[in-house]
Formats: sequence, C-alpha cells, structure tokens
Amino acid sequence: MIYRRGRYSGYIRPFNYLVDLCIVNFLASQFILMPLEYLNYIIFVTIGWLILSLKLRFYDVYRFTRATKIAALVLQQAFFFTLIVFSFFGFYNELNRSATEIVIYIAEVIGLITLIKFTIFYFLKKYRVILGGNYRQTVIVGVNEKTLKLKEFFTSNPEYGYHLKHMFEVNDTNELALQDCYEFILTNSIDEIYCSISELNDEQTKSLIDFADNNLKVLKFLPDNKEIYTKKMNYDYYGYLPILSLRSIPIDDPINQIIKRVFDIALSIFVLVFILTWLTPILAILIQLESKGPVFFKQKRNGLDYKEFSCYKFRSMKPNPTAHIHQVTRGDTRITKVGKFIRKTSIDELPQFINVLFGDMSVVGPRPHMVSHTEMYAERIDKFMVRHFVKPGITGLAQVSGFRGEVETDDDIINRVKYDIFYVENWSLLLDIKILLLTIKNTAKGEDKAY
Repeated sequence: MIYRRGRYSGYIRPFNYLVDLCIVNFLASQFILMPLEYLNYIIFVTIGWLILSLKLRFYDVYRFTRATKIAALVLQQAFFFTLIVFSFFGFYNELNRSATEIVIYIAEVIGLITLIKFTIFYFLKKYRVILGGNYRQTVIVGVNEKTLKLKEFFTSNPEYGYHLKHMFEVNDTNELALQDCYEFILTNSIDEIYCSISELNDEQTKSLIDFADNNLKVLKFLPDNKEIYTKKMNYDYYGYLPILSLRSIPIDDPINQIIKRVFDIALSIFVLVFILTWLTPILAILIQLESKGPVFFKQKRNGLDYKEFSCYKFRSMKPNPTAHIHQVTRGDTRITKVGKFIRKTSIDELPQFINVLFGDMSVVGPRPHMVSHTEMYAERIDKFMVRHFVKPGITGLAQVSGFRGEVETDDDIINRVKYDIFYVENWSLLLDIKILLLTIKNTAKGEDKAY
C-alpha cells in the first residue's frame, strides 16, 4: 500500500500559535483590569496577531531555516505588534496607561515568545541528533558538484533531520539506473527525492515527476541553468544550496488545516443536528419498507495518504454481494425506488458528514472511489495518486465542473484528476465555499449521478 510517513511536526506550528496568543493575552491581564476593555483587547490583538503572523510568515520556520532568519522574523513581528498595541491604547485612552508600561508589556511578550521559539527550534535539532526522531528518509538522484554538496549538507548536519539513504548516479543515457532508483524508493519508504535536473533528459525528468506524483513522494530539484517548467515552484535554501520544490500544497500549512477543519466541523455538526436528526428516521422507514436490510451502506474507500476508511451512505440499492465491486450504472436494477430519489437529490451522501466529523473526509475535496477502482485507476491513470495528498470530500471541484456520475471512459477519470490536482494546488476557503454553493445549485436542479 502506498502511504506517506506521518508528519507529526505539523502540530508544532498550531501549538506555537496557541502558546504565543496565551502569552500576549495573559500578560495584558496584569495591567488591563477592566473586564470589558480586556475582552476588547483580546479580540483586537488576537485578530491583529493572526493577520500579522500570516502576512509576515512569522511561523514559517522549517527544519532548514536558519537562526538568523528566525531573529529577523521576530524583529518584524515585534515592530508591527508594537504598532497594534499602541493603536489599541490610543483608541482606549481612558485606560490611562503610560508609554513606559506599554513598552514593558511589549518587551515581556516579545522576549518570552522569542525564548520559546528558539527553545523549540534548538530542542528539535537536539532531538534529531540524539534520538534520531523527526527525520525524513531521502535519496539523491544524480551525481555532480551540487548533489555532492547536498550529500555533505545532509551528512554534516544531522540536526536538520535528513537521513540520506542512497545516492544514484543517473545520466540521460542510463535508463535502468532510474528504474533501480524507483524500486529502492518504494522498498525503503523514502519520503523525499532530491534531483539534479542537469543529469537527466526531459523524458527522464517527466518520468521522475510522474513517479513521485503517483507514489505520493515529495520531489525537490537542485536548480541549474536548464529550463524546468513554467509552473510556480517553492524556493528554499539548505545551508547555501538553493532547492526547488515541485508542488506546493496549501492544505499542508497547519493554519490552513485548522481553517479547513473548523469549517468542516461546523458544517457537519449543522447537518447532523438540524437535518439528519429528523431525516434519518423518515428515510429508515422508507428504505426498510421497500427492501429489508441495513439503513446505512458502508463501503471501504481510500482517503488521505491512500489510507482506507469506511465511507457511509444511506442505502439506495437492494442488498447484493457485488455492491463493493461493481460501479452503479444508469438504469441499474439494483437501485430501489427510494434509492433512485435519494441518489438524484444526493441525499444518500449526507451520512458522510459523519466521516467528516470523524476526520476521514472533508466537506470539499476529491471524491473517493471504491478501493478496487482506486487500485485500477492508480495503475492506468497518470497522476491519479496526487488526489490523495488531501482528504477526500463529499463534493469536489470535478463534480461541480461536470465530471460527476458514472465513469464510462478513461477520459472521464482523467478530467476528474485534472480538476482534483488543480484543487490540491490551489485550495482556499473561498474555493471550498464556491464549490459548496455550486453543489447546492446543481443538486436543486436534480442532476443525476451514478456512484
């Protein structure tokens, strides 16, 4: 089974946000004693701190970030935070706080936050060196001056947490070496692939990109004078070596994960409480009257990082042994009369808000397929696995763009994958809301679906 190693370090950034905001607001409670003003301060400064942090990328600290970069981020944050605090006390001048008191408060906040930030930064470095945790398994493709410097960086800086497993000497005439590289990556559960473009021809480069996409591997390039692609790429430094990342996934950002998760939880609770509480008993009676069997249909599907989960629906077919194997087609005799209605109105999908609440799915994302179909498409359709970089959704961009229902030809699934990849690379909360509104609009029109 294809999967990505768990990235528990993603919890560090939300933890930093929480701790820093606690410091900002708790220290303010020591000299803002009026409850209403203190509440206003919490709201004003918390919103200001979050906006400021996102704009200045204050929490964008990675394993390869230098201490000097962190210091620069702290100074920028401190400057604008000072403006935010003074603007509040300028508005609430009746609090009668002197500039000295305010400056002391700001100094305490920034000092404590800086101490915690550097403590976590250096603790992780020691943790990687002493205990070997928080690491990434890596390989390097291509041998030249730049890749040898990268190898030296990995081996000389264990505090960054990169374990170099192998270095492959591949050139534009050695096709077998690239295949050996693929087998090694899969066998040894490699997390990240670093490649020198100058060592490969265009066909090999495309092959490597396709392999990384289809096997959920992170691919990064050492840039040279050769043209790579016109798409936007992330640019970072490992020491003094420039590194290009092929694909940026907005939902990988912990703050974006929190935003999307809060949106999912809020919407799923609304649907479960205000819709399913009264709709489920009604549908249960109708489903049971027409055909004996369970009210809910449970089916294994592939989700985030290709992991399997049980996807819930209202049962729309007569119980049959092929439900988990054969896709529903138009005019399928297995569909009941009640099932035809709930499928046409997409009511059968509503129990998936339980999956959303449990964290297996999102409200919006690439639609999950049956496990048997996922395995088939993964072998036949290029870049099909990219959609598993994010949680699957009850609805998705492909579905509201016309690619919904029965998969009759490879073109149907290829177009879905194109829209899914666009969604993965361009996610935003506004895009989710737009897709959700289009789903409601299309459902109101009664557009039919098959699966």
